[in-house]
Amino acid sequence: MRRQFEFAIVVMVVAVLALLVMQALERVRTQMEEAGVQTEAAAIRAQLMEVVAHREVFGGQLPASENPFDWVRGRPANYIGAVDRVPTQESVWYYDSVSKELVYRFRNGELARFRLSRMAGDSGVRGVIGGVGLLRLDNP
Repeated sequence: MRRQFEFAIVVMVVAVLALLVMQALERVRTQMEEAGVQTEAAAIRAQLMEVVAHREVFGGQLPASENPFDWVRGRPANYIGAVDRVPTQESVWYYDSVSKELVYRFRNGELARFRLSRMAGDSGVRGVIGGVGLLRLDNP
């Protein structure tokens, strides 16, 4: 009887520890996904600065589109294009053609929203050149 009681205690302790480890791993996964979004946004900003710098040096027009991916060459593999409503897929980039925002949809359903700004001016915001930048928006 005593062994069964000890075994039950060990099983409960292991179950609690496994639950704590799974929760910690989920937090780390979410943080890694956020870091990936920030890295991709930084790459988009760098490409936008390249487009503006090229225009400043050689002249010409900036793209008329409000979709940052129409300005740059590189698109992430998980970009699904311009849509008019939130897609059902998770871990994807898309351009919301209604709100004119570039959006990343996390696995947990949360959204990271960005807007191409042509009037960022000399705001002191990093990644802005010639008034053009990619600004992260707060979620409502």
